[in-house]
Amino acid sequence: MSRTRTVALPKDIYRQALVSAFKKLDPRVMMKNPVMFVVEVGFVITLLLTIFPGLFGGASDALYNGVVTLILFVTILFANFAEALAEGRGKAQAASLKKTKQDTKARKVAKDGSIQVVSSTELRKGDIVVVDAGELIPSDGEITQGVASVDESAITGESAPVIKEAGGDFSSVTGGTRVVSDSIRVRVTTDPGESFLDRMISLVEGAKRQKTPNEIALGTLLVSLTLIFVIVCTTLSPIAAYVHAAIPIATLVALLVCLIPTTIGGLLSAIGIAGMDRVTQFNVIAMSGKAVEASGDINTIILDKTGTITFGNRMAAEFMPVGQATQEVLNKMAAKSSIYDETPEGRSIIELAKKLGVDAKEFELPGSEGVEFKAETRMSGTDLADGTTIRKGAVDAIKQYVASQGGSIPTDLEEKAAKIATAGGTPLAVAAGANIFGLIYLKDTVKPGMRERFEELRRMGIRTVMCTGDNPLTAATIAREAGVDDFVAEAKPEDKIALIRNEQAEGKLVAMTGDGTNDAPALAQADVGLAMNSGTIAAKEAANMVDLDSDPTKIIEVVAIGKQLLMTRGALTTFSIANDVAKYFAIIPAMFMLAIPQMSALNIMGLATPQSAILSALIFNAIIIPILIPLAMKGVKYSPMSATKLLSRNLVIYGLGGIAVPFVAIKLIDLVLVGLNLV
Repeated sequence: MSRTRTVALPKDIYRQALVSAFKKLDPRVMMKNPVMFVVEVGFVITLLLTIFPGLFGGASDALYNGVVTLILFVTILFANFAEALAEGRGKAQAASLKKTKQDTKARKVAKDGSIQVVSSTELRKGDIVVVDAGELIPSDGEITQGVASVDESAITGESAPVIKEAGGDFSSVTGGTRVVSDSIRVRVTTDPGESFLDRMISLVEGAKRQKTPNEIALGTLLVSLTLIFVIVCTTLSPIAAYVHAAIPIATLVALLVCLIPTTIGGLLSAIGIAGMDRVTQFNVIAMSGKAVEASGDINTIILDKTGTITFGNRMAAEFMPVGQATQEVLNKMAAKSSIYDETPEGRSIIELAKKLGVDAKEFELPGSEGVEFKAETRMSGTDLADGTTIRKGAVDAIKQYVASQGGSIPTDLEEKAAKIATAGGTPLAVAAGANIFGLIYLKDTVKPGMRERFEELRRMGIRTVMCTGDNPLTAATIAREAGVDDFVAEAKPEDKIALIRNEQAEGKLVAMTGDGTNDAPALAQADVGLAMNSGTIAAKEAANMVDLDSDPTKIIEVVAIGKQLLMTRGALTTFSIANDVAKYFAIIPAMFMLAIPQMSALNIMGLATPQSAILSALIFNAIIIPILIPLAMKGVKYSPMSATKLLSRNLVIYGLGGIAVPFVAIKLIDLVLVGLNLV
């Protein structure tokens, strides 16, 4: 189960949001939201009419103007409050992160090798610092020397420390985390103000939040609708004069405010900020709102097998000799091939060899050198002092290696490898020089519930592809057990990029997870790249999201959050536009009933008077914004289903509901106004 970051909101967050709502009344701020800026202009006009009733020629009802002014002011305030509340929650999260960020002392290694104690703010890219047990890591960087246990709870919330070591995919460290044991040397990779923590704080505060393409497109639509209704309301006055009907300016302003999409206009920014906030609460840092939004439109998810679909703790279960090799010789060769292999797989091979009776002297190889695993060769091993080369790795890679040495391939190699692969295991071939001695049977286990999760994605219309370095038989078995839609076996880094590009060429959006430097190109190519916090700096820089918990399966939740964001925006837009239908039936008949009695036929709600109809619609228009704030902040409840079903459900709930609710609410407000003799 993935864990969300819970940040306690300050008790005075609502008071701060209210203060901020008043500050946002500044026209320079309001202009960023054209819909609400039009409402503010209307507020100023009716305010002037309240103070100077005859300002624009002719007498007007100052009390009526004053009531309209008050309602418009409250409408603007509610819209500003919604945005301020969303921003306030982000600032509360940022405050908790700022507690982690502090100016610490760093022990910098000078050019002459001496140690200088400096402030962390003086560190620059390329500097080397020494961090001992109990000390805070002063800046983001990569370990260049040593192995240490690091407490990352300040960033991830997880109390269990993690092992970090020089080289490999677990060498990156984050400033503000604490070394629990041992000593390490770290090369600083960021300048002051550019650290991962700095970027997190800036993002959750919303200070640098840019509008997403969909948000910009919707904003353009809202501005267009607003402009259309401004023109409509401006032309109503001469039309009314033509039929000898006088329409007060305050009524025209009220009509305009009710016609333009004020509900979604007031909540649009809050929806975007809250969407980023929900991702952050899930312990995922999105580098942009665009990344969150793109995750909601994902068509294909590319997942690594090891550690994502399976537990990734492949352990040696059996040594299987091939050809003329004996079990005893294979046991020794398997052990020697893994002497320098510090991975869990390598350690499990050594443990199995010991259990099978391999003598301790076989593990003493003076003058030998280890050969690290490389994605290009897909092999690792040991070079002995006498020139013998021992290798273990993928079966086809070992076959090519042995062939290059002039050796032959045992006839039963493929059969036994297929047997292991069919059982869902991973076969590793073991060779010394030009001879293949046998296979190592590595077992891995599919995580429970993965089939159900992939079925959930399938209902969402998302295709899942598993990438693995395993041979096709093993890959097919794991893919079948896990329930993915497709798989790519014996995958190299360039294969992942090619797969992503092929999907994108078909017009699809692609998401993938990764943690290694070799994943960086593919993470950068993907529309949504989720890097693990435990991974390399290169992977985190290339991705547009970072998972602080380093849980590769969280991409599934990220997609759900993205879809929820799009659903929330779509649902409230539908509700807002549907609201206008009911408001038309309230205000338009009220405007013309006195001059054109036949217009009363459109007063299907039976509203008492023209003034009560206008005020009821205007009051509803104001109070619906705060009522919808919790929905905008929390998001519409998401259930996996096809786009067609989703659209149908939203049209029924938020389309028909958006029409029905105002009819009922406006009538009830009218009854209250009449009952209190306010009109």
